[in-house]
Amino acid sequence: MPTARPSRPLGGIHGPTGDRPARGARAPRPRNPWLTLCAVGLGAIMVLLDGTVVAIANPAIGRELGASLSDLQWVTSGYLLALAVFMITAGKLGDLFGHKKVFLLGVAGFAASSLAIGLTGSIGWLIAFRVLQGLFGALLNPASLALLRVAFPGDRLNVAFGVWGAVMGLSSAAGPIVGGVLVEQVNWQSVFFINVPIGIAAILLGLWVLAESRAEQLSRIDGLGVVLLSGAMFCLVWAIIKAPEYGWGDGRTLGFFAAAVVIGALFVAWQARAAQPLLPLGLFRNASVSIGTVLMILVSFSMLGAMFFVTFFFQGVHGLSPLEAGLRMLPMSAGMIVASPLAGLAQSKLGPRIPMAVGMLITALAMFLLSRLELDASYLASAVPFTLLAFGLSPVMVGATQVIVGNAPGDLSGVASGLQQSAMQVGGALGTAVLGAVITAKVTEVLPRHFAEVKLPVPPAEQVDRMAGAVAAGVVPAPEGTPPQVLEAITQAAHLSFLDGMHFGFLVSTAIAVCAAVLSLFVKAGRRQPGDVPVHLG
Repeated sequence: MPTARPSRPLGGIHGPTGDRPARGARAPRPRNPWLTLCAVGLGAIMVLLDGTVVAIANPAIGRELGASLSDLQWVTSGYLLALAVFMITAGKLGDLFGHKKVFLLGVAGFAASSLAIGLTGSIGWLIAFRVLQGLFGALLNPASLALLRVAFPGDRLNVAFGVWGAVMGLSSAAGPIVGGVLVEQVNWQSVFFINVPIGIAAILLGLWVLAESRAEQLSRIDGLGVVLLSGAMFCLVWAIIKAPEYGWGDGRTLGFFAAAVVIGALFVAWQARAAQPLLPLGLFRNASVSIGTVLMILVSFSMLGAMFFVTFFFQGVHGLSPLEAGLRMLPMSAGMIVASPLAGLAQSKLGPRIPMAVGMLITALAMFLLSRLELDASYLASAVPFTLLAFGLSPVMVGATQVIVGNAPGDLSGVASGLQQSAMQVGGALGTAVLGAVITAKVTEVLPRHFAEVKLPVPPAEQVDRMAGAVAAGVVPAPEGTPPQVLEAITQAAHLSFLDGMHFGFLVSTAIAVCAAVLSLFVKAGRRQPGDVPVHLG
């Protein structure tokens, strides 16, 4: 299919897997394309399982390691930011050194860092190893797609991607159940240990069946761009997560916000002048690419932000076991298996604009229903909004991918695919950070009132500030030895305060979803289908 060319060179970068090879270059065929799919699928399953099982494990991690809410936010955000920032660079490493080598390195590093997480007894080291896990996880996705394109001839590639998508969907759906069983029957460490045998199997199979491939025309990695983007995102998320603890007007909070702005501006300036930028700014000349990127961030914001805090509600406030909490979340992850192909069918007939707008309105309704959950919410009360979330988020995830990649210039379709993946991870990190700040602020506001309602002395403001973080994580801030009647009253005040905070957080998400629905009306259909991203391999 013909594609438009940019009016001038945009840095020469062709994306995570998109450098143009020399004419006539060939990659050796693997032993069996379906065994290749199994090998790369095992690697990707580790990353997807880790994205959903950790949400179930967070309350147990918090209790055992004495982690605060901000610590637990960094367990999620550190991993997602590492994925987001390193994704495009990881694709370039595959082009430079070979996609098989990079894939196997990613699997080995992901499994090793998972083992290290399970063995650590410190929340600080756990967060550090989660960041390392995210860096290795970023190596897997672009290399996996590149290896699949080498393994399957063009007429069978769509079938392979269909199977790949089904496996990925099933992995995400199984995450809450697997996490619930492991945390409840074994311990939270087993959530990470499970990656070790999966990783070993992927390495052994990969060494046997994968064929090496790399780009013949190599380009440099924008190291300065990676450093600047990482620094800007770190400062932004740190400021949002720490603001409830420091205070929004505190010099430290304002300093990190200012650093995020300055470093972000330096990143933009460098991308405009770099010969081979990490993220060519020419991509954003197309309004649909820009809007699609924002929508992908908002979708991930809603999905991962919801999962992060609903687990605290189910386990810490509602009193469910980890397995019961996983079953409560199953309608969303399982529903996406059904909703995603239906969303693709709808957009093939209607284009992306209407399905995406309707999807965000459904998402807004789901968020509003979540903001109405009560302390004794039944399974049906949570299953309905979670099912709606599946059918609301899927059209936007499918459509935003098509809009971003399909509207990118032909030479930048690879980097556009990396941009789409990175936007998802950034949205998840911002979802946990922003909703955490919103919920903690609301808890700080209402906690004194709920203490008064249960006829307890109202704590001083400094003590309320210290208690709010624990309450926002579903923890009752009562010392050991508290008399039973006093403990019951503190528990009631803490749970009502958490509920107020969660309700307010989901109302904010509702408003964001409505704004995103309006934004969806301004996108245009792309020129290619989501899977039609050129990967030029040797």
